[in-house]
Amino acid sequence: MTNQPYEPYEGQQGQQDQQGQQGYDPYWQQAYDDPHAAQQYTQQWQGQTWETQMQAPVTPAAPAAADTAYLPPQGYEPQGYEPPVYQEPVYQAPVYEEPAQAPEPVAAASGDYGPATLGGNARVTDAQRARLEGRSPIIEPGMQPAALTAVLGLLLSGAAAVGSYALLVPLVLLQAVTAAGWFRLNGMWPARQGIALAFLGAVVADVALLAADRSPSAILGTLGVWVLLCLVLQLRSHADPDERMYGLMATVTSSALAIVAAGYLAASADAVSVGAASVAAVVLARALPLPTPASVVVSLLAAAGAGIAVGGMTGLGTEGALLGAGAGVCALIGHRVASYDYPSRFVHFTAGVALPLAAAAPAVYVLGRALG
Repeated sequence: MTNQPYEPYEGQQGQQDQQGQQGYDPYWQQAYDDPHAAQQYTQQWQGQTWETQMQAPVTPAAPAAADTAYLPPQGYEPQGYEPPVYQEPVYQAPVYEEPAQAPEPVAAASGDYGPATLGGNARVTDAQRARLEGRSPIIEPGMQPAALTAVLGLLLSGAAAVGSYALLVPLVLLQAVTAAGWFRLNGMWPARQGIALAFLGAVVADVALLAADRSPSAILGTLGVWVLLCLVLQLRSHADPDERMYGLMATVTSSALAIVAAGYLAASADAVSVGAASVAAVVLARALPLPTPASVVVSLLAAAGAGIAVGGMTGLGTEGALLGAGAGVCALIGHRVASYDYPSRFVHFTAGVALPLAAAAPAVYVLGRALG
């Protein structure tokens, strides 16, 4: 079979000729030759149009709400799914447990500090325990320190009537207890160097008074020299600055109290007898178990009464009541200082014994000179 060129058959050839003749249009031939020619046959709008710039822009429709988000197909259960089975809760009766009882408070120890707390905590002092329990942390010296103070005061009163050198013996004992008691009251123990320095200043003041015919300028001169000496010694110390300052203040105060106690040696014999006896009466009355306001009033009355009694045996007479009352006020101040912040028994038997007498020495000298 040989390849022959394709020739349409007669019916197909006539149909193509008829479509070609019908599809020919001179208008479209002209439009093809001139593209602007078709515009003359196009309908054009010559009127005014609407302003579209002042219209609000059309916003697209909001996306579907969150509730139309994808939801998992309903009714589909994976293979092996088992619906949960409801089980009634099992009731269990509560077990009653007795609350743990708090440990009983431990009684305060007789020493400086209370017993150690549990759990490795630091020791709680008796003053801190008293504050927590709502009690006053101030514990005053009892009857035994008051009795020792009264004995020492009566020794001073009796020795003053004998002479200056007899007075020197109980006075030196008073100055030694004053120097030691002040350091112990401030929690500095042992403080041998400070105690020795303060006691040495008191002895120097006594010697200077006897050499200067009991002139009070010897006390002031010794006090000024000893303050300077304490300052120099503390500056040479290698301790921390805070500890050095604390030691300086304690040493200066202890030295000042011990030196000022030499005022008994500078005062007149009658004034010393009346003042020392009044201090003895004050501390004994203050140790009585009475309320504080009543105890203070009774103590001052006892001091005035002792002043009148001893003043009648000396040359002061009734003026001894004023001297006794003044010495009693100073003694109460020293007694209160010795009671500071729950002190120990050792403080009561040192500072509690010596401070009432040491604090009354300036009043005895001043009132004795004024009344004598």
